[in-house]
Formats: sequence, structure tokens, C-alpha cells
Amino acid sequence: MSFDMGMLIARGCALAAIIALTPNAGMAQSTQGTAPPATNHPLDTRYWKAIELAGKPTPAQDANREAHLVFQAGGRVSGSDGCNRLMGTYELKGEGIAFGQTAGTQMACVGSGNLEQEFHAALSGARRWKISGDRLELFSAAGARLAVFQGRDQTPAPTASPSLQGTAWQLVRFKGSDDRTLTPDDRAKYTIEFGAGGRLSARIDCNRGRGTWKSPGSSQLQLGPLALTRAACPPGSLHDQIVTQWANIRSFVIKGGHLYLALMADGGIYEFEPIAVSAK
Repeated sequence: MSFDMGMLIARGCALAAIIALTPNAGMAQSTQGTAPPATNHPLDTRYWKAIELAGKPTPAQDANREAHLVFQAGGRVSGSDGCNRLMGTYELKGEGIAFGQTAGTQMACVGSGNLEQEFHAALSGARRWKISGDRLELFSAAGARLAVFQGRDQTPAPTASPSLQGTAWQLVRFKGSDDRTLTPDDRAKYTIEFGAGGRLSARIDCNRGRGTWKSPGSSQLQLGPLALTRAACPPGSLHDQIVTQWANIRSFVIKGGHLYLALMADGGIYEFEPIAVSAK
């Protein structure tokens, strides 16, 4: 079989011209199987301050505890109900939204009226969401508007997390997501001290140990493995529960002088009160 070199060159030039004029045609092989770059969901990019609940404008609020929501990656949500800090989960399906159980601090606030109750009622009843400009609206299954939030790009400075370094705490109580509350027989038997350089010391009932800690972001907390003594603690001890849940602690809040450590997946919250840091 003979080849016409001139015809072969002409066909090659035509093919090159087609590729050059076809968007992404020459990239098909190199990009196949590559995931598109991740983009933030509209809910994830802002701090949402509650401006309307149960059909009424929210009253003027203290910037340190104003009712708001912050949506995070992995279906996590945090914020405040106008009095107490809260953490929980949420799920989106198109225009549908559902909030899971929330856990939070338990401070008594004066002058907040029905704000807290209306805030939690809006979350529990929300089934649909909509963003219009800088506003997020939550609706019930029947279409009633339950809440309106106004978005801003960043959380206000007063909510910045304080440092844990150089602080020491003893356990007050544990509250589970099912409202189960456990209290230690002696608060001084359950302590955590956050040292410099990411070092940590702890007492968990009849055992003492050392470990590591770090806070990679605002309100975030990661606790490393504990090297503990191995005494057998008496029945009724919170030792085994705390040791099992230790690695599941994911965030912290200091409010009203108390430290609150929250478990992942709405597992519950440990509340601690401050104690004097031991001399080294």
C-alpha cells in the first residue's frame, strides 16, 4: 500500500485545528478521573446571626452571646441560642435541612426572654432552607417561616477562643446528648492540666497520666493518647468512660469561667471548673 505524504500532512493539520478549536479536547486524557476542586457550600462561608425568630425580630443582644449559627464541614454546626453555646449536627438534601440533637453549656441567663426556646424550636422544626442575598431563612414542613439569619463573612472578635495553656480544671459533670447527666463522687479525682509545649497531665479517678494536646483552630481541641497508671478503680467510677471517650473530644468552649469539652457526633459534653495550677 502506498502513502501520499502530502495528504497525510494535510489530514494531520486539520485534526490539530479541530483539537485547538474544541474546548478541553486536548485535556481529556490528562484530567480523566481527577475530582473537581472542592467548593464551599453557601452555608459554610458565613456567620449567621439570628434576626427573626417565631415571626418576631430578635431583641438587642450581647455580642458575646448573640444567637447565631456557624456551619462547618462534615455536617457539624455550632453557635449560641442567645445564652448558651451549642454544638450539634445538620444534614442537607437539596433545599431540605434537618438538625440533629444539640448539646450545650448550661448557664442561667437573665433577660433573654423566650429567645432560647424560640431558637431551639426553629432548629427542631426546620425542614427547608433558602438563602436570599445575605439572609438565611428556615421553614417548617408546612412552609411557615421559623427563623431568619443575617450572614457576615467572619465571626465577631468577642467569640475568639481563649488559650488553654497554663490552665487546670476539675470535672463538674458529664451531660450526654440524651440528657443523661453523670457527676463524680469527688471533683478533685478528675482533673486536666494544660501545660506549655502541648504537654498535658491528668488524673482520672484512681489513675494519673500524661499526654499531649493541641488546638489547630478556633475552639478546636485534639487530645493525644494518655500514658496512665493501671490501678483498678472502684465500681461507679467514671474512669472507663472518660478513657474510652478521650480521643473523641473535638472542641472546647470557656464560658462563665467553666470549660466545656464536646465529644464528636453529639456524644455529650464534659463540664469542668478551674483549679489552681500546680507548681512545677
